[in-house]
Amino acid sequence: MIRVVVKRLLIGVLVMWGAASLIFLIVRVAPGDPVSILLGPDATQDQIKELSASLGLERPLAVQYVDYLAHVVRLDFGDSYRLGHPAMAEVLERLPVTAELMLASTLIAVVLGLILGLLAGGRPGSVVDRVVSAAAIALQSFPTFWIGIMLILVFALALRLLPSAGSGTPQHLILPAITMALPFTAIVARLTRTSVVETLREPYIQTAKSKGLTDRQVLLGHALRNSLLPVVTIVGLHMGGLMGGAVIVENVFAWPGLGSLVVDSVTNRDYEVVQAATFVIAGVVMLFNLAADLVYSQLDPRIRLEGS
Repeated sequence: MIRVVVKRLLIGVLVMWGAASLIFLIVRVAPGDPVSILLGPDATQDQIKELSASLGLERPLAVQYVDYLAHVVRLDFGDSYRLGHPAMAEVLERLPVTAELMLASTLIAVVLGLILGLLAGGRPGSVVDRVVSAAAIALQSFPTFWIGIMLILVFALALRLLPSAGSGTPQHLILPAITMALPFTAIVARLTRTSVVETLREPYIQTAKSKGLTDRQVLLGHALRNSLLPVVTIVGLHMGGLMGGAVIVENVFAWPGLGSLVVDSVTNRDYEVVQAATFVIAGVVMLFNLAADLVYSQLDPRIRLEGS
């Protein structure tokens, strides 16, 4: 198992190197000049050249890249010219806020999706099955920002039950967490429903029923464990999607997390923060996928990770 973990971590390092290299190229070929943004439209050519030299933007791209990789190894992405602080420090300060939102939305999605999937899969073709399937398709069709706006209109403006923006209290977390959770809930529900239907056709399920167990006992005691396998896989794979969704949700609800920091940094061509944020996001997604692999193998002892 240790060898497998080390192997996956080495692969993760290569993935993070690729992500860091890709974002290095993207931010430098994107239209817009951070020097002009920082100095304003009234800056002279001498001021522009001086600031460009201090930021290292006048050097050849290959030289910038080599120097960039040397700093990445030390987790030093330089200082944010917009915020005046080390870029990695700014990213790590915002990361717990985004992690709180992601974990809350994931918990809601997994719990609610499993319940709906079990209800639908336990009675395929029933009214409950049709309602859950239709609701899941609808939730996957709605854009995340539209869901957030609708929740604000209903629960913040119309009913005045929850705050529409900001952070600091559990009440502020509810609407953005639900907004991120609903599309993911639909995915988990549909996947669980399909897995439950297939599992209930297995011979060992018929054996359990022949022993006199009730449908509920069979579903929760025998079918649920195997039905969790694809759910664990999709949770690990979907963490990257949740990070992308956080960018939208955090801006809709003015949530002061990593997503809103990335948007502000991209808008202002703050290269250092964008690069640091991308590196951290790649690392988080890699660790979640590793955790999903390990949990997957523990749920079914017959499954062994390659190389274990």
